[in-house]
Amino acid sequence: MQLKTQKRGDARVNATPAPAVTRAAAVLDALAASVTGRLTLSDLARELGIPKSSTSNLLQALEDADLISRLGSDYALGVKLVELGAAYLSRRDEVREFHRFCERAPLLKGETVRIAMLDGDNVIYLARYEGHPAVTLTSNIGDKMPVSLCAVGKALVAQLHDHDLEQLFPDEAVLPVMTARSLRTGREFKAELAQIRAKGYAFEDEESTLGVVSLGVAVPTRGSHVPRLAVSVTALKATFSQEQRQAMVQELSDLTKMLGNPMG
Repeated sequence: MQLKTQKRGDARVNATPAPAVTRAAAVLDALAASVTGRLTLSDLARELGIPKSSTSNLLQALEDADLISRLGSDYALGVKLVELGAAYLSRRDEVREFHRFCERAPLLKGETVRIAMLDGDNVIYLARYEGHPAVTLTSNIGDKMPVSLCAVGKALVAQLHDHDLEQLFPDEAVLPVMTARSLRTGREFKAELAQIRAKGYAFEDEESTLGVVSLGVAVPTRGSHVPRLAVSVTALKATFSQEQRQAMVQELSDLTKMLGNPMG
């Protein structure tokens, strides 16, 4: 099992007034990032850079709070996190309005639609509307995806200032690749972002999953301190047409305008 060589707790613990809380968050991050979803006491102690005895006490406190669970000698994320995540999402007006709109939209009500939030060079999926059971190879709620691999991420990053793009994606930057159609460099990505700005929407053509395409539109921001959101619709490439593209972009645009200005 390979873990990141940089210990998660080191820098943050030194800079925080509550190191126990920071280390607890690092445990949850490590478990979420694990390929199997499980890590041992030894794994987590190495990840945090603290003795096993201290790690064991921390894990016991997290287990008592149902934030993690023990599976034999391994630890995994606990059910309490599902409850907390559900509570967070249920209080976001954007998520509630997103579902209401999709249920009534003539076209989107029969498709797979998602809303996501920008998080650095990734997006985090906040909600998914399932109107098209045939498209199942899409991200789940809470999943992260590199922005260059998805339409919703491209739409979000296209809203950033040029100097921010240069810092995040210098020309020589090597991007994550999932298929032969994935963008590979920062230069390629920024060239596509310029086209997205001109068109007003993003298109992902089998770049994360073969046979699947996606359209993305950013939600107009209402201030510098609000989360950056975007919505996307996913379709099977074999049945996707230019007429569908235009109709889907229009409904996505209507959805983003409603989310950006819910009072009309």
